[in-house]
Amino acid sequence: MYKIAYEDIRTDSQLDAKAREREIIQRSIDLLAGARDEGTDSIAAVEALHFTIRVWSVFLEDLASEDNQLPDELRANLISIGIWILRAAEAIRQGESHDFDALIDVSEIIKDGIR
Repeated sequence: MYKIAYEDIRTDSQLDAKAREREIIQRSIDLLAGARDEGTDSIAAVEALHFTIRVWSVFLEDLASEDNQLPDELRANLISIGIWILRAAEAIRQGESHDFDALIDVSEIIKDGIR
């Protein structure tokens, strides 16, 4: 019988969680790219913006939690970015903007920073 150290399990779980976060952000990026190509009035845009808003709402809730173990400065920076993403997505949804590229670029940076 093998004994697995708690630290190994915790590290694996953290790696799995980070991989899922990257996958979710990549899904958002893919949807936003499709929406950019189809236009702000398309069903693809509605789906992409809805998905992105839901994802970042969950991320913000987690970042604001006292249980979140990220350093305070990083959490604050990610919260600021998350709020910007929600505002940018809402501006597109309201027809005040058509700038999917900014959302995509920022999302790519966040995704690439998750390690």
